Amino acid sequence: MPNMIVEPENEDGMLKTVGNTLKALRRAIFGEPAPKVAVVRLYGVIAPGQRFRQSLNMAGVAGQLEHAFGMGGIKAVALLINSPGGSPVQASMITDRVRALAREKDVPVLAFAEDLAASGGYMLALAGDEIYANESSIIGSIGVVSSGFGFKKAIEKIGVERRLYTAGESKAMLDAFQDEKPEDVERLKAIQGEIHEHFKSMVRDRRGKRLKGLRGKIFSGEVFTGQDAVKLGLIDGIGDVRMVMRNRFGRKVKLKVVGESKPRLRSLIGLGRNAHDGLGSMADIPGAAIAAVEERLFWNKFGL
Repeated sequence: MPNMIVEPENEDGMLKTVGNTLKALRRAIFGEPAPKVAVVRLYGVIAPGQRFRQSLNMAGVAGQLEHAFGMGGIKAVALLINSPGGSPVQASMITDRVRALAREKDVPVLAFAEDLAASGGYMLALAGDEIYANESSIIGSIGVVSSGFGFKKAIEKIGVERRLYTAGESKAMLDAFQDEKPEDVERLKAIQGEIHEHFKSMVRDRRGKRLKGLRGKIFSGEVFTGQDAVKLGLIDGIGDVRMVMRNRFGRKVKLKVVGESKPRLRSLIGLGRNAHDGLGSMADIPGAAIAAVEERLFWNKFGL
């Protein structure tokens, strides 16, 4: 009989074997563990840095996403979305990261729109393999907008002289203190068109044959209620995270919210803020006030 050489199991293999044995023993004693779903909240205006009090961006949610997809034994990841949109770049980056992690971990993703998933907020929802909302949720706004003010007549009226020096003929494009130039407006519209096309391609790629409405209507920038969004194929159904997950994984399913912490007393009464929370020091109060107004306008645009 030939000699047989048995290679010793490496350390990782031994640990895996022990871990599987312990899991099997625990199941034998306590039964199957309750299904677990990781929940990530994506709330606020989508903006780089801490521009607003509740800015939503890649830097702020990257750790939460890694934690959610890294949980052991999860059945799915749920995204709770409440956003009026904002930066298309940050929205696209977050969506791409979710999809990359979903493929890497082989975990399904379900998105749930709350009050609002509009513009960049809907782009975030596209990270889900399925999208759900409330009947009265506001969904869509698949378009691009840019707004500003013209102050040329105002500074002339108060006797202010504008001085501006540039290198590059387009460096001061659409300057608020100069007359608007048709060629600058055309250039801006061209840029918006490119961003809009990217947004539309994301919708077509993620929703595919589920889209049922006229593409002109869907991509017009119009918003829809949750009920209408189902008919158009922008979302898959009506329901909240608890109801949908219970129907899918049973009544014992556990929803594990990532990054949820109790607010401290100083935060509740508005003390202890610093330059990293969107308000800054006392010297930045005017800037913080402007940011608060701008943030409010994002929500007011949709009646919220």
